[in-house]
Amino acid sequence: MALVVWAGIAVLGLLAFYAYDLPDIDDALAATRRPTVTLLAADGSHLLTVGEIHGLAVGLDQVPPAMVQAVLATEDRRFYDHFGLDVVGLGRATWANVKAGGIVQGGSTLTQQVAKNLFLTPDRTLKRKAQELLLALWLERRFNKDQILTIYLNRVYLGSGAYGIEAAARRYFSKSATRLNTYQAAMLAGLLKAPSRYNPVANPERAKKRTAQVVANMVAAGYLSDAEARKVKKSGSVKPTKSGRRPRYFSDWIMSQISSYVSPGDTDITVTTTLDRALQGDAERAIARALKQGDKSNVSQAALLAISPSGAVRAMVGGADYGLSQFNRATQAVRQPGSAFKPIVYLAGLEAGLKPSDTFDDKPLTIDGWSPRNFSRKYSGKISMSDALAQSINTVAVRVGQKAGHKRIIAVAKRLGITADLTTAPSLALGSSSLTLMELTAAYGAFANGGNGVWAHGIEEIRDGKGALLYRRQGSGPGRVMSGSHAAAMSKMLAGTLKGGTGKAAALKRPAAGKTGTSQKFRDAWFVGYSADLVTGVWMGNDNSAPMKNVTGGGLPARAWRDFMAAAHAKTPAHAFVSPKKGDEIPGSDGSQESDGGGFWDAVKSFFR
Repeated sequence: MALVVWAGIAVLGLLAFYAYDLPDIDDALAATRRPTVTLLAADGSHLLTVGEIHGLAVGLDQVPPAMVQAVLATEDRRFYDHFGLDVVGLGRATWANVKAGGIVQGGSTLTQQVAKNLFLTPDRTLKRKAQELLLALWLERRFNKDQILTIYLNRVYLGSGAYGIEAAARRYFSKSATRLNTYQAAMLAGLLKAPSRYNPVANPERAKKRTAQVVANMVAAGYLSDAEARKVKKSGSVKPTKSGRRPRYFSDWIMSQISSYVSPGDTDITVTTTLDRALQGDAERAIARALKQGDKSNVSQAALLAISPSGAVRAMVGGADYGLSQFNRATQAVRQPGSAFKPIVYLAGLEAGLKPSDTFDDKPLTIDGWSPRNFSRKYSGKISMSDALAQSINTVAVRVGQKAGHKRIIAVAKRLGITADLTTAPSLALGSSSLTLMELTAAYGAFANGGNGVWAHGIEEIRDGKGALLYRRQGSGPGRVMSGSHAAAMSKMLAGTLKGGTGKAAALKRPAAGKTGTSQKFRDAWFVGYSADLVTGVWMGNDNSAPMKNVTGGGLPARAWRDFMAAAHAKTPAHAFVSPKKGDEIPGSDGSQESDGGGFWDAVKSFFR
């Protein structure tokens, strides 16, 4: 008796010590977390979820009865009968473990699991088990059974970063937990035993077997008849939604912009983007092939950006390997575009009164001690403005720049959306000022769509966790930034680059136009071009600006551009470029007065007002 008394005192003392060391209950019950951001592709498919996925809380009266039944049948059939500790279940589990010579069954109740999930670590220690029991008893006194079960269903981890049945239902089946069928409910209940092992995305066959076991448990518990169980199993061809490839450069770019559109606070949000999953795959393959081909030419990095003629980003590759470098060379890298900048110079020339058929002298030229040279080191004599652009003749580009004036060139560049600081030196005409691939590609978008300015964008709409609309993109951009006739003239001239000029390697079996670009000492190689349906820019080089081995814009970048565009248009019929219409002129575009680029910036100011 003395031993029993002293043993009881020791147990009570130990429990008192463990109780004193319990975690703060109020803090654990508070559902504090960072909001989750889910990115969707243009077709609604899942791209990426940032943060742990916590669905909105759902009550027992909101979910199908099968969800509750599947959980109780599998995890705790006597949940509504015990006081937090299931003595019968614990005895059964103990006997099974003794017979097996190891742990094959657990005796924890749902209340104990709530205690462990909310307040404790998963450590298998005597202290943790004792505290779990104490907390379970406290939960049973503080809450009724329905409340405890509601807490469990909304806070339990179900794999793939999903906490709670609402988050899991949306993650695996793209639907709310309120709309789950019996088979889907059984599948989620099956995850409770081992979320990673029975994950239906990673292990579909294993998940199917586990779901069948849960359905059998529901029969044994009296929730389903044998006939109903057979019917449920026949509906078991559910294919959970897969995330697929994750365009991380694009996702990072989108994440950096969300706060400019909404302030979600602690609310989960879903962002529908403009990304085309098929085009993204085409872009990644094209860049991977080009980098493999350029391995011996000291090409270590590349970027590709594809946008619609209205500016919606359809594909983005920001570098050779996101895992090795998260720096986005499509949006962040500022490099010299070389001759890829010339179309802006030639547009300024058209607006100054020049015509594509006007001839210039391709001969040595010196301006203030600076003497530009052609890439070929040869001179052609008299040559038309159109042919000079196709052949990328430097001396003619400088002469056109002199005719247009640096102030006009810079104004045109700003009107086309280029925000980089541009030099006023004569070398501006040869692309000596650095800018991003996104800026230059968006500028070409105005040529592709017939003269309207383009804002490259990737967000279509943003909704909160309840589906309420927080933001939806409206409008079409800054409006007309060049006349339709000049846009048509530029497309015709740039088409010559692909037909017989420096961009022959990029030729497509449909109307297409573009321009090569190579900076000094082969540090940067570009090809930017477009069809009537897609505008794409490609850059190749090295992060440390180390020279490549004779890689020009008409080589690897042009071929990568062609490979991507050919794949992207494989199922798209050929379309002609936009034809000019009456009334699509802008003041000053005919050379009557010098444009100051105000149209673009006025539109920007108006947009933010």
